[in-house]
Amino acid sequence: MATISHIQADHYIIPLPQVLEDSMHGAMENFEVITARVTDSDGAEGMGYTYTCGVNGGAIADILTREMAPRVAGRDADLIEAIWKDLWWATHYGGRGGPTVMALSALDMALWDLKAKRAGLPLWRLLGGYDARVPCYMGGVDLHLSPEELVEQTHRNFEAGHRHIKIKCGRDALREDVARMAAMREAFGPDMPLMTDANMKFTVDGAIRAARAFREFDLTWFEEPIPPDDPAGHARILSEGGIPLATGENLRTLWEFKTLIDSKGVSYPEPDVTGCGGVTGFMKIAALAEAHHLPVTSHGAHDVTVHLLAAAPNRSYLEMHSFGLNDYIETPLTVVEGHVTAPETPGHGVAFDWEKLETCRA
Repeated sequence: MATISHIQADHYIIPLPQVLEDSMHGAMENFEVITARVTDSDGAEGMGYTYTCGVNGGAIADILTREMAPRVAGRDADLIEAIWKDLWWATHYGGRGGPTVMALSALDMALWDLKAKRAGLPLWRLLGGYDARVPCYMGGVDLHLSPEELVEQTHRNFEAGHRHIKIKCGRDALREDVARMAAMREAFGPDMPLMTDANMKFTVDGAIRAARAFREFDLTWFEEPIPPDDPAGHARILSEGGIPLATGENLRTLWEFKTLIDSKGVSYPEPDVTGCGGVTGFMKIAALAEAHHLPVTSHGAHDVTVHLLAAAPNRSYLEMHSFGLNDYIETPLTVVEGHVTAPETPGHGVAFDWEKLETCRA
């Protein structure tokens, strides 16, 4: 039995190669990455990480170091469910979400990476295995772009192997969102899978109006039209707007997803492995979606999430965008004809360039 001997948490601020903008977070010049490295009694190491849009990273790193690391020292590293449950309840009163669950997500990811390495298996095979070749889409953070610039960006994404595209919506005038979608359909035709993401910009009534305006563009989904705290509002938008909804990147627990699904307010549940309780939480949410005949998609951390969707028979699309993190990873995923393939390397296979990351230490 290998036991947990050491946990190291590190906090980095990564500069973005260009300023990105969406409807609610505004202009973003950098983002935070918080890593968790778990070393076992045999000297093997697993790595996990989470990220923010620039705020609360220090709190996450502090929770990992001060609250979680002492509670798991000496524990059997393979008993991930037991560790998850113990940490969940130990931090429950002051947690249940936010930095606490993001810290738990990073630690859980590291434990699964370690377990898969010890087993000599890629993570997607350890999780059961379904299909290593996963369809993906490029998620642009591009609300500031004109229709012409949006088309130019998409041509570059096609050159990089993408065939499925998501654009932002939520401009001050709905007609501007419509013009951007019209430009995309005119340039790339009616058959390209096209999604749009509002980042919680709308009211319920405003989202219904927008959904009806978007119908003519045959969107795969309308993402995060409103904040995630209103399941009944999502149900109204889905019913009255008449186009599929994706949401969940800002939900933090399996039980929040259950409430949303029970409300009939989502077509594509969208957990983020770095914020929904890690690999443990993500796979339970995927199974919950499957039990309700819903396809699961993802948000963020595509280099790890590719393994999770490769093990999920109800997977749909993997979201691809690295916020510049690819520059700090030794072997980024390669997109071929709109798909990526989960690697066969033991663990999740993500190896950071720690020396380069050190230049970004917070």
